Amino acid sequence: MRFRPFTMMKRLMPTGLYTRSLIIIVAPMVILQAFVTYVFMERHWQMVTERLSQKTVADIALLLSEYETNPTPQTATQLSGRANRFLSLSIAFLPDDQLPSTPSTSYGLLDRSLSDEIRTRINKPFWINTEQYSDYVDIRILYPGGVMRVLALRSHVYAANSHIFIAWMVGASLVLLTVAILFLRNQIRPIERLAQAAEDFGMGRDVPSFKPQGASEVRRAAAAFLEMRERIRRQIEQRTAMLTGVSHDLRTPLTRFKLQLAMLPDTPETEDLRADVREMERMLEDYLEFARGHQREATALTDLGELLAEIQNDAQRNGHSVALQVHGDLDLPLRRNAFKRCLTNVIDNAGKYAAHVWVTAVRDEDDIAVVVDDDGAGIPEDQLEEVFRPFYRLDAARNLDAGGTGLGLAIARDIARGHGGDVQLSRSPMGGLRAVIHVPV
Repeated sequence: MRFRPFTMMKRLMPTGLYTRSLIIIVAPMVILQAFVTYVFMERHWQMVTERLSQKTVADIALLLSEYETNPTPQTATQLSGRANRFLSLSIAFLPDDQLPSTPSTSYGLLDRSLSDEIRTRINKPFWINTEQYSDYVDIRILYPGGVMRVLALRSHVYAANSHIFIAWMVGASLVLLTVAILFLRNQIRPIERLAQAAEDFGMGRDVPSFKPQGASEVRRAAAAFLEMRERIRRQIEQRTAMLTGVSHDLRTPLTRFKLQLAMLPDTPETEDLRADVREMERMLEDYLEFARGHQREATALTDLGELLAEIQNDAQRNGHSVALQVHGDLDLPLRRNAFKRCLTNVIDNAGKYAAHVWVTAVRDEDDIAVVVDDDGAGIPEDQLEEVFRPFYRLDAARNLDAGGTGLGLAIARDIARGHGGDVQLSRSPMGGLRAVIHVPV
């Protein structure tokens, strides 16, 4: 398996625009701030360390010079007392001693600074150890006749910088992050409102309070959304007006047919004609219902469990065996009559082709699922999606409305998708067909 760092980085990156914008704004600023701060502070700390080293080495040089003028034990004792009292240095003159055989530590800033100053001011062999003691620096200088050992406080020869750097970076990062959050929150909020309005409109809910806000690009997108919404509404209204006229024109001759048939004597032929007229009326209603859609009905908070119980009673009155199970709170905004037609189409279809029907409604975090199982003949796997096509009729299997228009499932899916959900078909554990109607909460 190949290692792909960019793919892994892409997976680890946040997906939200707000978080990504924060990273885009804050990350470069923090990196630049860290670089500038490091360069500036490093030069500052280097200069301070050099000054402290100069002062310490100057004190050592003065003490060594006085001792070499009069190298006696009394002089060593006096100089040691003065150094400890006034210079915070612990010194000792070790006659006949030698420098340690181990090499000096000379790779850090403090080591380099002290070494340069000792070479410049004292110009004698020396040995330095800045790591053996946490609070002291061990300095040893070879003079004729012995070694001068000095223990200097680390804080007097070196400027500690780590805590200052961390405090500076944390403070600067917090200021940048606060400013970015306050700025971006107001810039992202109009985009979130636009997304919510588009989602609500896709679910068939009204968004009358939505207005373009935010940056000019966001306002343009919001204005385009509002224009699109109005075009869709005008198209639906024009289609509905046209179909209403067609319905009126078709109902008129059908009404004349019914009146003429009522005047004829009751015979098998006239009864067949009456059945054909009733079938034509029902087909006309299905055509108009499919073409009209469900957008004209207002959305209202609906108890889906109560609606399912109502559909169960209607199905049982029509002779279907329907068992209902409801789990959890099923209140959600719906176009009640339209969604009732969606559920009725699916449940009546199951009852028409099966002896028993089981309906289960379950709510989870994101949506509500209505599962309709039956023990009928089912639908072949290769036609589970085909049956949603308008006017599609099954030849050797079941159909939503046998002898009808073939619009039942198309209407059901259209209504479900108009609420932001969907209708899916599969094989049922009961042996027949399973229809699952999803609706987002």
